[in-house]
Formats: sequence, structure tokens, C-alpha cells
Amino acid sequence: MPLSPDRREARNDLAWAISVGGIGVVVFASLLLFAWTFATTLFLIFAGVLLGVALNAMTQLFGRVVGWPHSLRLVIVCLVLAGLLSGVIFLGGTTIAQQATALSDTIKSQLVNVKAFLDRNGIDTSYFELANPASGSSASTSASTPPTHNLPSAGALASSGGAIVSQTLKLLLGTLSAVGNFFIVIFLGLTFAAQPSVYRKGLLYLAPAKHRARATVIIDQISETLERWLIAQIAVMTAVFAVTWLGLAIIGIPGSFILGIQAGLLAFIPTIGAIVAGLIVVLASLASGWVAAASALVLFLGVHALESYVLTPILQRQALDIPPATLFAFQILLGVVFGIWGISLALPLMAIVKVLIDHFKAEAPVADASPA
Repeated sequence: MPLSPDRREARNDLAWAISVGGIGVVVFASLLLFAWTFATTLFLIFAGVLLGVALNAMTQLFGRVVGWPHSLRLVIVCLVLAGLLSGVIFLGGTTIAQQATALSDTIKSQLVNVKAFLDRNGIDTSYFELANPASGSSASTSASTPPTHNLPSAGALASSGGAIVSQTLKLLLGTLSAVGNFFIVIFLGLTFAAQPSVYRKGLLYLAPAKHRARATVIIDQISETLERWLIAQIAVMTAVFAVTWLGLAIIGIPGSFILGIQAGLLAFIPTIGAIVAGLIVVLASLASGWVAAASALVLFLGVHALESYVLTPILQRQALDIPPATLFAFQILLGVVFGIWGISLALPLMAIVKVLIDHFKAEAPVADASPA
């Protein structure tokens, strides 16, 4: 019995809907797999984009003072930033290296002291092993047995040489990877900042013609939000560095300059960065006594309050009005899935998501009211 035209059309529509839904699920799963596999590369590109947005924002601020061409202003901004970085390295490079070494030794010793204090008070710290069990067992073995003066065999020498070569290669590859990632971010940031309009037009070209006007509004909103946030964040990081450095120097904490640098850099990561910076400051201050540690803790709480309740609301205003609990949960999620990259870039990613949500929420009432 032949089907009626209406039933045939309904069956074709159902088949079309199932096909489109299946294709959509496959494409979405493929995109998730691609993002999971190449997460580090995608985050690296996103970091380069953020650097380009920051350079472009500083170039535009400079353009409010002088009416020079964009390329000339960008060159001046880059030269000023490179000069400041070179000056810090040239004038304080030795001091930074010495303070970093001393700070590392101090934190390690204080962690051992904290573990011993917990052990004395009956708290199990077996999961918090700081010493190498192998070294301890070898030390006890060497203490219990008299030393021998036999020369190592050829196999032992070859094994030791192979281990040294392997560790050296790992160190070199890790260094090359870190340096390579640094220059990739720098290169991407400079290229994005040099011709922002070219990449903006390229993104708009990818959008369908009927949605190009909406895509233009969204891209401009995201760019403006990220620019305002980055300029405010740079100001907050600079203030945190200066206040922490001067405060610790007044208290008399060794390594105050490097502690100020790490506090300023960690201020880029909201909530978690402040907690980590505070722990490092307090641990480094324990070597100077309980009074110095308590003073450093009070200083950290004051800096955190200044950052959270004074600087951020004044400088950022309503640029990123994201609830702290939502941001913290998003940070934890990205940190568990993607590691340090997810934690570090959670806030700008959340800002992009917020711009998209606000845009579609603002258009929803208009779309609902248009048919009536």
C-alpha cells in the first residue's frame, strides 16, 4: 500500500533530522577529541593571542597620546617592554639568581621542619615524604657495612653513563621545549598585534554571510573585554609585586625581591595564584622566626584584600563580572583536565564564554517578541 504524500514527507523529515543529529554528534565528538589531543598546542596559541591583544591594547593607549601610525607605536611599545625586561635582568639578574637559590633551599628546609613538627604531634605524614627513600636506605646500608674499594665493573660504568646521558637529554629537551614555547608565544603575539584587522577579517570570513553581522558584534565584544581585562590585570600584577616586595623588605625577609616577583606573576591566576603565593611567602618567612612569619602572613592578607576589594573592582569595574565560586569551579575543572595551562588561562576563557552567554541572552527577548 503506497504511503500518502504527508506521511512520506514526515518520514523524510525524520530521516533528515536523524542524519543531521548523527552528523552533529560525530562532529562534536571529533572536536572534543581534537581539543583533548592537542590541548597544549591550542592553549599555546591562545596564550599568543592574549599577548597580541595585550600589545594591541597598550598600542591603542599610546595612540591616545600621540597620533603616530600603528606599526610605529607597536615598535615603541615592544622596545620599551624589552628595555624594562633587559634592565631588570641586567641590574638584578645576579640578585634574582642568588635569591632564587636561597629561597629554594629555605622552602625545602622549612617543609622538612613542618613535617617534623607534624610527626611530633602525632599526625601521619607518610604521604608527605620529602627525603628520597633510596638515598636513606643506601646511607643506612653504607653505614652498616664497611666500605669496599673494588673498582666498578664495565657494565656498571656503562649503566651509569647511560643514565647520565638520558638525564642530560631530558634536561636539554625540556629546556628547548620551554624556550621554544616562549618564542612561539612571542612570535604569535607580535604577529597578531602587528595586523589585528587582518586576523579579525579572517575570523569574520569564516562565519556564514547571514550571521556575519552577529559574528562581528561578538568578536568586537570579546576583543574589548579581553583588552580591558589584560590592561587592568597588568596594573594589578605590578601593584602586587611592588607592595609585596617593599613590605617584605621592610619586615626583613631574605629574598623579598624574588618573592615579590612570584607574587606578581601568580596574581595573573585568580584565587589559586594568591593562595600559592601566600604559602610560599609564609614558608620563606619561617626561617626568620615566628614574628617575621606572622608579619608576612598579615602582609599577604593585606595584599590579597587590596587586590580583591580595591584594585580589581576599581580597575576592572564591570569588565569581568564573574562570581568567584563559578570561576573557582571552572579553574578546578580545567586544571584537572588540562593541568597548569587550564588553571592559568581559565579566567580569559571564562570571559569569552561570558561574552557569548550575555550576547545570546540579550538577543533572546528580541527573538521571542519578533513573531508577535
